[in-house]
Parts: sequence; C-alpha cells; structure tokens
Amino acid sequence: MPARGAAQLSRRMGQKKQRLLEAERHPSPPDRAQTLAPLEPCLGPPAALSPQRSIYFSSPKSHSAQLGSEFFDQPAVPLARAFLGQVLVRRLDDGTELRGRIVETEAYVGPEDEAAHSRGGRQTSRNRGMFMKPGTLYVYIIYGMYFCMNVSSQGDGACVLLRALEPLGGLETMRQLRSTVRRGAAGRALKDRELCSGPSKLCQALAIDKSFDQRDLATDKAVWLERSPPGSGEPAVVAAARVGVGRAGEWAQKPLRFYVQGSPWVSVVDRAAEQNARA
Repeated sequence: MPARGAAQLSRRMGQKKQRLLEAERHPSPPDRAQTLAPLEPCLGPPAALSPQRSIYFSSPKSHSAQLGSEFFDQPAVPLARAFLGQVLVRRLDDGTELRGRIVETEAYVGPEDEAAHSRGGRQTSRNRGMFMKPGTLYVYIIYGMYFCMNVSSQGDGACVLLRALEPLGGLETMRQLRSTVRRGAAGRALKDRELCSGPSKLCQALAIDKSFDQRDLATDKAVWLERSPPGSGEPAVVAAARVGVGRAGEWAQKPLRFYVQGSPWVSVVDRAAEQNARA
C-alpha cells in the first residue's frame, strides 16, 4: 500500500475511534417514543373558580348573605310574610354577634290604617322612618323605657313590626341583656323561649334602642338581615289580628299579624285563627 493511502486509512480509523470515545462520554437520550416525558408544572394562571360562598362560613365583615334593598321594596303585607324565616343579626361593639330567626311580624299598611302611627298621613320627627325608603328602621319607645323595632316598606307611612325571634346565636349574651332591664322575677334565669318572644323583649335581647332609628337595614354594619339557611323550606303561616290595637275600630280585627305556625317562640298564639287556617 502506498504511503499516502496508509496515512489516510490511519487518519480515518483515528477519527472513528474518537467518535466512539465521545459517544461513551455523552450517551444520546433514549427514543422519546419509548419513554414517558415527566409532567411539567403549569406556569400559566390557574383557571378561575366561580364564587361559591356558604352563609355559615363567610366572613362576618362581608355580609355575603345580607339581604339588600330589593328585599324590603314591597308592600307591608307581603313584606311581613317574607320576613318570616329570615335571620336578624346584631353585632355588638365587642364583635359579638347575636342571631335570631324571625317568627312573628305585624303589618301596618299606611295612612288608612287606624292602628298605624302614620294614620291620617301624619308625619312627625318621631315617625319619620315610616316615610323613608324601604328597609329603614323605625324604632320608638313605649311606657317610657321599652323599644319596638319596625322596618319601612313600600308606601308612605307603611312598615312591618318585628314581634318575635327564635334565638339562634349568642343566647347567654341575650339573657344578660334582658336581665339588666326586665322587672320582676328577680334571680330567675330566663328560659330560651322568653328571650325574644315580644317586640320589646326582642329589642332588649339585641340591645336595640332609639339610636337605631332611621338606620338602613340593608347596609348597616351593626344590624342586618340574612336570608334563611338553605333547605329551611316555606314555613306554615298563620294570619291573625294584631296585638294591642283594640282602639283601631275595624282595623283591630284585620288579620295583619303573621307568625310561624307551631313555633314555641311566638309571643301570642291565636287558636281561632289557626283553626280557620286549617279549615
């Protein structure tokens, strides 16, 4: 073999040997078709989740279950019925929340209603809340020391009186608040059903006074209304005559008081009205 050919052969063999050595030091990756690639983390933004809030676990500050102005924007009679089953919430200055399910109301339909404080269309500084937008509180004092809380509805001078609650939360605080202002029965602990079974008792138990007059129940941070818990169902409602309006002529007998039938938290049970409802 000529010297030039031998040199070329030797050079090619050296290059081949060099490639083999390089392959041993840097092996090529296996066939992608036979290997499962590792999962890579998703670097994009997470998919947006639809907001789903429970009224039981939402932040109290958010008031996610709070009923807004549209709830109150209806005439007094349907509003009085609609209140039944909803939850009234009172937040005290120390953050304590008191809760009660509304079980009894009374409707006052406006100037034509002889039992209403707005009868004849009269407007005073005392009853101004009755003529303000639906959802405005009208709180007045009776016997010089007790308060009653009403909520204005559609129609000038129309409102709904909140008469009784079923206590749901903060019962011991309610008991303390009631004990500081009630008369008689000294030393006797109030039973749960006695805490909010009447309009003035309700105000005592929730620390509601004249300072709440003309507040907006749809936006207030110290007292508001929440919708009834899911699955509560529609309560059976009794329509009866209102309490303590005997001097209102024919209006005294109109069935404008509404309460949840069978509820032990109601202030006054009307057996005749219940029998009529079942007939």
